[in-house]
Amino acid sequence: MTEPTPITFLGLFIATIFVGHLLSKYPLDHLGQRPMGQELWSWFFNFLFSGNGKSILGYDSSLGAWSPLVRVMLHLSLSGIIYFSTAGLVGVVFYGFFGYVIHHVLPVASHPGGPRPHKIQRVPKFPNTTTTIPDKDLSNWRCFVAEESHSETNRKFEGIPGGQISGEPCGRQMWGPSPQAKPKKRVDEDLVRKLAAGGREPKEFNPSQNPNSCDQIFRAQQIRNYLANGSTAPDMKTKPRTAKEAARKAAHFYSMLQAEDGHWAGDYGGPHFLMPGLVVAWYIMGKPKNLLNEEQTKMMIHYISVHQQTDGGWGTHIESPSTMFGSTLMYVALRLLGVEKDDERCQQGRAFLEEYGGALMTGSWAKFYLCLLGAMEWDGHNSVPCEMFLLPNWFPFHPGRLWCHCRMVYLPMSYLYGSQFVYSEAETDPTILSLREELYIQDYNTISWMKTRHMVADLDNYSPIPLVMKVLQNILARYETWPILQPFKKNVRSRGLKFASDYIAAEDLQTNFIDIGPVNKVLNMLSVYHSAGNNIAAPNVVRHFMRIQDYLWIAEDGMKMQGYSGSQCWDTSFAIQAYEEAGLLDEYPLVTGRAWAFFERTQILSTKTSQSSAAYQYETPINRDKYYRHISQGGWPFSTSAHGWPISDCTGEGLKASLALLHHSTTVKEGLKSNKLLPISDERLRNAANVCLSYQNEDGGFATYENNRGFGWYELLNPSEVFGDIMIDYSYVECSMATLTALADFHQHDPTYRAAEIKYAIAKGRSFLKSIQRPDGSWYGSWACCFCYGCWFGIEGLIKTGDSFDSPAIKRACNFLISHQRKNGGWGEDFTSCYDKDYASRGMDAYGDDGSGVVNTAWALLALSAAKCDNKDAIKRGMLYLMKRQLCSGDFPQEGIAGVFNRACGITYTSYRNVFPLWALGRCISTYGDISLENDER
Repeated sequence: MTEPTPITFLGLFIATIFVGHLLSKYPLDHLGQRPMGQELWSWFFNFLFSGNGKSILGYDSSLGAWSPLVRVMLHLSLSGIIYFSTAGLVGVVFYGFFGYVIHHVLPVASHPGGPRPHKIQRVPKFPNTTTTIPDKDLSNWRCFVAEESHSETNRKFEGIPGGQISGEPCGRQMWGPSPQAKPKKRVDEDLVRKLAAGGREPKEFNPSQNPNSCDQIFRAQQIRNYLANGSTAPDMKTKPRTAKEAARKAAHFYSMLQAEDGHWAGDYGGPHFLMPGLVVAWYIMGKPKNLLNEEQTKMMIHYISVHQQTDGGWGTHIESPSTMFGSTLMYVALRLLGVEKDDERCQQGRAFLEEYGGALMTGSWAKFYLCLLGAMEWDGHNSVPCEMFLLPNWFPFHPGRLWCHCRMVYLPMSYLYGSQFVYSEAETDPTILSLREELYIQDYNTISWMKTRHMVADLDNYSPIPLVMKVLQNILARYETWPILQPFKKNVRSRGLKFASDYIAAEDLQTNFIDIGPVNKVLNMLSVYHSAGNNIAAPNVVRHFMRIQDYLWIAEDGMKMQGYSGSQCWDTSFAIQAYEEAGLLDEYPLVTGRAWAFFERTQILSTKTSQSSAAYQYETPINRDKYYRHISQGGWPFSTSAHGWPISDCTGEGLKASLALLHHSTTVKEGLKSNKLLPISDERLRNAANVCLSYQNEDGGFATYENNRGFGWYELLNPSEVFGDIMIDYSYVECSMATLTALADFHQHDPTYRAAEIKYAIAKGRSFLKSIQRPDGSWYGSWACCFCYGCWFGIEGLIKTGDSFDSPAIKRACNFLISHQRKNGGWGEDFTSCYDKDYASRGMDAYGDDGSGVVNTAWALLALSAAKCDNKDAIKRGMLYLMKRQLCSGDFPQEGIAGVFNRACGITYTSYRNVFPLWALGRCISTYGDISLENDER
């Protein structure tokens, strides 16, 4: 018998991959199933010996993993190669030890790391100028929601092929130039303005005081409608004396803002790189008025103008110091919207760009838009090869393994880059020809574009491109240009473009043409426009036009593009839990009844309306496998059902809010009994639990939209420069807490359903939460500012999954929070905590109250009260701080930006200033009892 050799096991390794590849679609019914987030060996055992080991036999595109059988065979093959080489048994032991260290000793890939060695030093500086949008420009604007928004959109596109909007209308919010509906009774407009002002002067905006909008325009509309229906406003003459009174008044105020379909709407703007992309696409397509009309472009110009900083630039977001990324895009948008280059705003903007080297030094995403516009040559942008999608799904670096937001942005980028798409009139359009002169500090025709691909200003370089990525980009540049490679490239690119076009079409249908986010929304629209022969009347182009309004929002700083199609379900889930913990559900029967109806209609692919849309066909295993989609049916979204992308924490919070209403709202119980409210059946609740369980990763944590399909080293290939940790879907403390606590609540509601799996998932998830806690006791918050937020999720996640109140992890977390309480009793952070991955040393210094803020304070109190912290003085001081900051209306002031994404970009949640103080007061009262303001504190 021939003795095995390394070649023998190398053959076994190759054969295993080959066979696994062939079995990667069998059986598709098992796609995405990994029982209880198990690691390899427990999964392998269950795969062989129990009924809980269902798995695709080859590579599972939803999990981003080979089946346990294939993985074991690959490990055995590698072990054989090592053993029969010179390494022998020692090599095999070392291989096993190396694997153990990677999986059990080193920090998991999901650990966010930090602090960063290079902290942000610059701060934004705005002119001390107060602006007010004239009443004549606002009087005809109105926010339409739900069915009314669909009717308004269908009316606008009536008679045009493709001009019929699809999907569940509930939750949709859209601003349109339409006269305000006449109120049922006359209201006191002065009272409306005062209630909506949020502690500021009505309708005024001064970014030097605070660049965050107060959302006065929308709030005034809702308050006006509330009063016109005969309801009574909160008493504006007195402030509450006790915490209970403060909570009740906060709930009263916030109830005025609820939309008729049950959700709470609000400003979800902040980033400055979103709207310019839309303006570029609008300009390229001939400035169609049914995409953006004159009233909208006027409001956009106002927005860009009021956010310009004293140095002439614009930040990446509203609280960011000026960057080349933000400044290049906002300057170009200003010009495309019709502002002349000699206008003072443009002169100041150009001066900033020139100071930092011109548009050659901006981030790659800005360069991409310039290439589309014809204001930069494609040779100046690194390759975005759509051919990558043609690789086998199991290939170690495949687009299907990327975080979905990254994948869905680079998908249309790859199509447009592969098509070398350029604005058809770029060579004759006087504005474009002028931009070629304005944006650069040297003559456009003398620029060696290929040499500029890696140029980026330090201002934008949050995630410097690693050397390995630069080498790969240089190799791709040769692939794009070397004549000998062109026949091969032509063949595979045509196939790649065909797949990319099909994938874009699938994403459009899965989301009712909303798409996952604003960047890929605009780029998908432009891709569809190109594939339709640059025809704006093509039905799918029209369908894209109809959904652009889902992203636009108006506030006192003008019209902006939001970071999503809203945060409706997310905000409403938190709001209902806040009302429930404050014991106020039954005091607001209209609020609770509407909210239940909203959750019932918003559960994804769970209603007749949503199942009648084209999106439902993509829930089949064959389509989910083809387009890398996680299971959707039964989840809840961040925004609306029509959007169609479920998220782990949104599903968790939606499930918890629904269960809170089901168990604690008399209105909902009676409405279900009398059939006035539609039920969320046990089957649908179980579907939600199934979705929650499906999200657990092998590390025990939960990612956002999908399982983690890639590897930590993917960040070495991050091409964006301006964002951090965007390449894979990491496990997060926020997503893990929301999903685990939802499973815990569901288990109490339905104790027999998948009980063992839920208990296992909770135990494994609790271990993950502890693994990413920092030595100082904190958790880094990835989706809001920042450590107070992370600590709330970390502490609550541990407590509700069975950790004791006196566990070391809980004690360390409480000590961390107590150590950061400020002299005035509050807590405060700004976006620099996220950017620097280090607690903001000066708190919310710029836009808070002596370094504190109501939202951060509320998060800290929610965390400490969940832990039953025994420092009652700290709790009382925090509660008193919230009570003193509350306005006479029951509202709270809009302070600094609350949200963040991709480490480096802030985003607005105007609802947070209302929801979280109410929630914190309610929980603290329940845990520690009521308190009152002393006479000298009122």
